[in-house]
Amino acid sequence: MATLTDLGNYQRGLQLAEAGKYQEGLNCILEHLRAEPNDVQALNDAGAILHCLGRTDDAITYLSRARALDVNNGEIAWNLVEAYLGGALASEAAALFDDMEKLGILNIDVLNRTATMLLDQGKKGEAIEVLLRSYRLWPEQEVLKPILDVIRSKRPKVAFVRCGSGDDGALADVCEFVQQRFATQFHVGGPERLAELMQWSDVCWLDGGGEMIVEASRRVERRTMIVSLRRCDVREHWAKQVQWENVDVLVQIGSSAVEETLLPQVPDLHSRTRLVVVPSGVNLNRYLFRRRTRGKSLACIGCLTMEANPAFLLQCMQKLHYIDPQYHMYFSGRFESPSLEQYVRYTVQTLDLADVVFFEPHPGELNAWLSDKHFVVAGGIGENQVEALLAGMACGLKPVVHSFPGAAKLFPARHLFNIAEQFCEQVLSQDYEPESYRRFVQERYPLQEQLKTVNAILSQLETEIELESLAASPGWQQSLETVKPL
Repeated sequence: MATLTDLGNYQRGLQLAEAGKYQEGLNCILEHLRAEPNDVQALNDAGAILHCLGRTDDAITYLSRARALDVNNGEIAWNLVEAYLGGALASEAAALFDDMEKLGILNIDVLNRTATMLLDQGKKGEAIEVLLRSYRLWPEQEVLKPILDVIRSKRPKVAFVRCGSGDDGALADVCEFVQQRFATQFHVGGPERLAELMQWSDVCWLDGGGEMIVEASRRVERRTMIVSLRRCDVREHWAKQVQWENVDVLVQIGSSAVEETLLPQVPDLHSRTRLVVVPSGVNLNRYLFRRRTRGKSLACIGCLTMEANPAFLLQCMQKLHYIDPQYHMYFSGRFESPSLEQYVRYTVQTLDLADVVFFEPHPGELNAWLSDKHFVVAGGIGENQVEALLAGMACGLKPVVHSFPGAAKLFPARHLFNIAEQFCEQVLSQDYEPESYRRFVQERYPLQEQLKTVNAILSQLETEIELESLAASPGWQQSLETVKPL
């Protein structure tokens, strides 16, 4: 507890500082801090006075000590940001903006001043993050739109290519995120635009496996290349034909299971490219949570392929129907091939499930379709249904998941099954907790962690591209020639 003398030093210091006698005031407060080194307010005031004296480094030291003792103090955070900006430490200032936004003390002025400083320092990526935050919080700032366009135009151009058919899948939110920060083009389908997009782009991001990856890695047009794969993308033997040394980054979506699957085909993979795991991420804003009660409708979402294993689910459903005929299963998605469709529909008839199992096209927008469902199920042999399962859980559906390789790393063991009897046990169990399913997705698969990793990958590649461009310029070569060895 501070003594009367200590309090006198502190109060006298404040009075002197308010009178413009900063050095004298600082001396009094420092005397007080010798007796009370953890006085948060005194540390903050000492930092503020030091900032006024132009002693920026010392100000940051005292303010950082104060913030470590009281991280939720808005005054300290504000003073520390001002000190950082006074020392041209814009990146450090921007690192405090999340906390300042939560405290409700962030404003347009400090955001735009920080962005300006970052641009002056050549930190385009960090600057655009600050400006996007400013525009999100105050969208009436029409003047920011052309500024953002100019910054994007000076960053690498990114082409997204989704190999094969289908939509953006797990990369839908990633694509939107990147589009806000870079000049971007998208293509879904075959190789017909591959040459054009590689010629246009500085970074070509190919999502999914197959022969397009092989072709892209062998093209004469050398572009910075990212390949993103899930375990289910590693099929057949195309990976052996890829010139992996021309792939700058191999992104493993969800887990390192891609690496485990690729290494038998490409044992020297680590020496030929960089591997990065990008965790699965779920945008909870896309999925409406309903506190539903336990019911008897099961949903299976996604393209009906051999890997999705719909015939196995029908076997499980036949046993469940025998126990309780009131359960129904709804498949949403197209069939991979006419032969698979013929077999699955034949199995439905053979197992006497025609009034129990239904096939519908993918609804596009899942919230309405899932509104009257209670379970989200998957019988696949790999990770190709993970995003659909997480979407269902985000809506509050109980997951019932066939245990494929790696499933135990992605979902709680209590939601996995191996045989039809276990499937029935999970569905029939009275254990039904929609809030916990949503919470699991929120805690385990936050979208921000996925986007943060993606941003780090692209920012690193941007730096490498700029260094290569600088090294190739005549002025750079000339400056190197002027360097004399000692």
